[in-house]
This record gives sequence, C-alpha cells and structure tokens, in this order.
Amino acid sequence: MNIISRLLLVLLIVGFLGTLGCAYASDAFVSSNADSGMSEAAGITCSVTDNELSVSEKTLGFENADCTAQIKTLKINIKSENLTYPAYTAAPAAKGDYPAVVLIHSFKGFEPGYEKMVDRMAADGYVVIAPFWQTYSNSPSDAEVGALVRKSIAYLEKREDVDSKRLGLTGFCAGGRYTMFFLPRIKEFKTGVAWYGFPYTGGSEIQPDKPASLIDQLDVPILMIHGSRDQTSKIPDIYRYAGELDAQNKYFELKVYQGEPHGFMITKSGELSESFVAQDAYKEMIGFFDRTLKNSSCNLTSRKV
Repeated sequence: MNIISRLLLVLLIVGFLGTLGCAYASDAFVSSNADSGMSEAAGITCSVTDNELSVSEKTLGFENADCTAQIKTLKINIKSENLTYPAYTAAPAAKGDYPAVVLIHSFKGFEPGYEKMVDRMAADGYVVIAPFWQTYSNSPSDAEVGALVRKSIAYLEKREDVDSKRLGLTGFCAGGRYTMFFLPRIKEFKTGVAWYGFPYTGGSEIQPDKPASLIDQLDVPILMIHGSRDQTSKIPDIYRYAGELDAQNKYFELKVYQGEPHGFMITKSGELSESFVAQDAYKEMIGFFDRTLKNSSCNLTSRKV
C-alpha cells in the first residue's frame, strides 16, 4: 500500500470515529440554559423501594464564579396513609453525608420556581425533598400534611447521602404556616425557615391549632422572612408572633423586606424571581441553614443565585 492509500485510509478511520463521537455527544447532552449557566445531562431510571417509586432522574451542572456543583434530581412517589403523593428531590451529585431539608410549596402548588429553588439548594450542599401536598385537595387537613411530611423525613433518613441528625424545614405561604406549625411538633427538625407564613391561622376542623399556640413546644431556631406590604399575611401579625417568641425565650431571626408583597419569591408566571430582594432572601435562608445545620459545602457568601 503506497503512502497516498495509507493516508486516505487514516482519514476514513478518523472520520468514522468522529461520527461516533458526535452521536454519543448528542445522546449524552440533553439541553443547556445559557442564561443560568446550567446544563442537563444523563438519563432516565426507574427503581422501587419499600415506600417510594422513583420515576425519573437527571443530573444538572451549576457553574458560576464562586462555586461549581453537580446535582442529581429525582421525581419520586411517597406513600402516606394509603395515598400516593408525587415529590421532587435534588441532591449534590458527589458522595457525602449532607444535611437535608423538606420544602413545602405555597398554596398555588409546586410551580416551576420551586423546582429551580430546590435545584439551587442542592447545588449549595443540601438534599431537598418537596412533596406535592395538594395532590388530593387544595386544602388538606393538618393531619394529612403532617403525615406526608413525616413520610418525607422517613425517605430522607433512608438515603445514604443524608445525615439524619441535620434536618431542616422550609415553606412558603401556607408552607410558611406549616413550617411554624410542624417545627414544634416534629422533633426530627433541627431548624426551619418560614416564608410569609400565618402564625394565627387555625381554629377550624381541618386546622384545629394555630402555630402561635405551639410556641411553648418550639425548641429549635426559626427564621421568618416577610414583606412589609404583605396584604395576605399582614406584617403586624409577624411582629406580634416575634414578640411572643421572644417572651418565651425562643430563638428566632426575622428578615423583613420593605415594600415587598406576599409571595415575592415567585413571579406571577410561576418562575423564581431574580430580583435583588429575591436573591438576597435566598442567601438569608441558605446562610441560616448553613449556621444552624453546621454545613460548610462551599463559600457562597458573595455568590449571585
């Protein structure tokens, strides 16, 4: 075989291998988002455990100037009191023993903005589960939601990447009320962040108790985040609740954003707000969890979310 024939053979082989490489890359790279610096890759899995069915899984990469993190997300079903509830989870992709958080979405449901927030919390070093508590009713009883939250804890405790002694709770709107309500009652939680919650809502058949009536049972720190112009959960009630916490020597922190309305973290279209206030409030939550759950994954103090 002369030199020209050999050269042509080499070029054919290189071209064939290049075609295979492009085909592989197109299968592995699913999508990208230039605005957020987030890329998606990996595939679909389905596995069954004693209590949960995982229905899909993906891996996401977050990159920014201060921290690069890979996370894994998983959609599962949680069984609680003979009912099956979908839930969305996210966790750091790297092996570890991470703190975990149960996130309770607002009365408007699990909007896209909450999924993005769960992903960001995972990128910041937390395993997070967000159960869809309105699956069967827009206004389920406290008992029903409490049972689901406990099953969510049970799921987290079985994960190999979770430190079951470092569990937190956060919630928004109705989820803020649930945070105030369940922190005193569910002792597995070591801390919590209540977003524009309702400390004095209760006294009905499905909500027999008010969170404020449980202050004497609260033994863990709580951060409350609120807007001064919240017309749904008015700020005087939050100040009153803070005063009652203080009177009983319960540790709390309160962050009030002047001029912000109810639900300011999620836009009218259901997306996660990228406003200055929203970014700052997110950092307040993560900073509080970092301090109270003693996590130090990577330094994000000056990071833009």
